[in-house]
Amino acid sequence: MPDLDADTRKDDLRTGTPFWVRTPNSTVKPLPRLTGDRFDVIVVGAGISGALVAEALTQAGKSVLILDRRPPVRGSTPASTAMIQHEIDVPLTRLRRRIGKDHADRAWLRSARAVADLVALAGKLGLDCRMRPKPAIYLAGDEMGARALSNEAKARQEIGIGAEYLARGELIGRFGMDRPAAILSDASASANPAQLTAGLLGATLARKAQIVSPVEITDMAELPSGVALATHKGEVLVAEHAVFCTGYEYLPQMRTKSHHVTSTWALASRPVAGLPGWMQETIVWEAADPYLYFRTDGSGRVIAGGEDEDAANTNADPAKLAAKAKVIAGKLHALTGIRIGRPAYAWSAPFGVTDDGLPIIDRVPGHERIFAVMGFGGNGITFSMIAAQIAAAAIAGKPDPDADIFRYR
Repeated sequence: MPDLDADTRKDDLRTGTPFWVRTPNSTVKPLPRLTGDRFDVIVVGAGISGALVAEALTQAGKSVLILDRRPPVRGSTPASTAMIQHEIDVPLTRLRRRIGKDHADRAWLRSARAVADLVALAGKLGLDCRMRPKPAIYLAGDEMGARALSNEAKARQEIGIGAEYLARGELIGRFGMDRPAAILSDASASANPAQLTAGLLGATLARKAQIVSPVEITDMAELPSGVALATHKGEVLVAEHAVFCTGYEYLPQMRTKSHHVTSTWALASRPVAGLPGWMQETIVWEAADPYLYFRTDGSGRVIAGGEDEDAANTNADPAKLAAKAKVIAGKLHALTGIRIGRPAYAWSAPFGVTDDGLPIIDRVPGHERIFAVMGFGGNGITFSMIAAQIAAAAIAGKPDPDADIFRYR
C-alpha cells in the first residue's frame, strides 16, 4: 500500500480565528475510537465536503464512517466566508474558450443548480445555519471591464442563467458603488459554514453514521470487492468504497499541473449599525486580481476577504494577517464608504485552485472504488454539493451526466 502519511500534503489549515468557530452549534462530538462495525463507505474528512458526501450517501441508505485527524468542522471549512456562489472563478466567456462551449455551459448551469439544491437541502433538513438565497453583484475591475461584462451577461442569459447588466449610472444609483459596470444575478446564497457542516453531520448521525476523531489514514489499497485503509495506529478498515474529502491536504496520487494551492485572507467586523439595505441582501465580488469579496450576516457583521497570493504557505504569518486585514478594510471603505474599524476576527488559509476554475471530482487514478474531491477555488461549498452528488451517484452505479466536466486532469 502507498505511504500516504509520508506524501500527503499537510498544513496548518488557517491562521487566526474565524468568526464561525465562535458561534453555537458549530461542531459535533465524535467518537474517540473506532468500533468494530462494518460500513459501506468510509469518508475521510469531516468538513463541508465530507459532510455533504456523507449526507448524500446516508440519504441513499449507505452505512458511512467519517474520519478526520482533526475535530469535526475544525479544518479549513471555518475559513470560508460562505459566499455560496453560482458564479465560477473563470467567467463563462473565458471558460468557453478554455474548455469548449458545451463543457463550459454545463459547468455554469450545474453550479447554479447546486446552489439551489443546497438551499433546498438545508431547508429540508431544517438546518439552523443562516442559509439565505442572495443576489450576487460582480463588479468590473482590472480583469474585466464594462464591455467584457456586457458580453459575459449576454453569454449567461443565452443559457438561461439570470444576469442583469448594470451600467455605471445604474450601479451608482442602486448600490452606491462607483465602477464602470456590474452584473447582478439571483442564484447565489450565504450561510454560516460551520453550522451548515455541523448540521449536515448531525443528519448523518441520525441515520446511524459514525464520526471518529482523531484518526489519520496512512495507507490504502483496493481489494477485489472493496478497499482497505490503514490508520496511524496500525488498524485496518475495510469498506466497499472510500471518498477522500481532505481539501487542500490532498492525496499524492492527485497531484497535477492543473491544480495548485494558494492563500487568502478574511475578516469579520463587529456588528455595524446603519448598513444600507442592499448590502444586507447581496453578496459582492469583483473582476480584479487580487479581488475583494464581501457580504454581511444577520447581525450586521461585514464578512470580507481577498488579497489572495499564489503561494501556499504565506498565510501562516500573523503580521501579514494584520496587514492584509487592514488592506481589505480599506478597499471595502473605498468602494462602499463603510468604515468597519478594527475587525473583530481575522483569519487566513490556503485553498486549492485549478487552471480552469473547476473542481476535481473523480476516482483516484489507478483505483475504481476510491474517490477524491479537491480544487474548489472560490466556489468551495457550491462545488462540494456537486461533489456529493457525483460521488453518491457513482457509488450507487448511476453515473452523473456532468461527471466528465470535473474529471481528474
